[in-house]
Amino acid sequence: MIAQLRGQIIEKNATNLVIDCNGVGYDVKISLNTYSQIKENESEVIYIQMIVREDAHLLYGFAKKEEREIFNQLISVSGIGPNTAMIMLSSLSPSEVVKAISTEDLRTIQSVKGIGLKTAQRVIVDLKDKIVKVDMQTENILNKHNTNRFDALNALSSLGFDKKAIERAFDKIDTGKESVEELIKKALKVL
Repeated sequence: MIAQLRGQIIEKNATNLVIDCNGVGYDVKISLNTYSQIKENESEVIYIQMIVREDAHLLYGFAKKEEREIFNQLISVSGIGPNTAMIMLSSLSPSEVVKAISTEDLRTIQSVKGIGLKTAQRVIVDLKDKIVKVDMQTENILNKHNTNRFDALNALSSLGFDKKAIERAFDKIDTGKESVEELIKKALKVL
């Protein structure tokens, strides 16, 4: 499978680009988010997700690994195919997708063309716990401290505490510097 392509962008439009890699031009489907981050006639690295269908081998390209990870999470949901995932990543930035899923914002997810109420609900149910682990370092939406927070939340909820009560406790005590263990200890004092 192709994981990335490094080469010169020789053609670029809102839905796809052609990247020249040592004389071979690869046609790659992209989102508007990726389109805005790359420059034509310059050497770029494009992170690739290859989808093999019965009638075609398709390359989907992303400027950042995090966007590719979100794309892979989205296409794992029943009812969301690669084209719908690309429309979602074109309509919303990767950080907006993560925020909408993690905050269970149905309205934002439904605002994407082709996604109805049931599909939006399925996206949230299927990805709410998974999407938090996506590392969004560059956009600083979900950083390492939030992964610690996620792990502490899972540990406390497995002990029988209510998730909303845990979140409220974290909001009071979390400075972003605590380890998972420190978060759990401080939260237990508040709960």
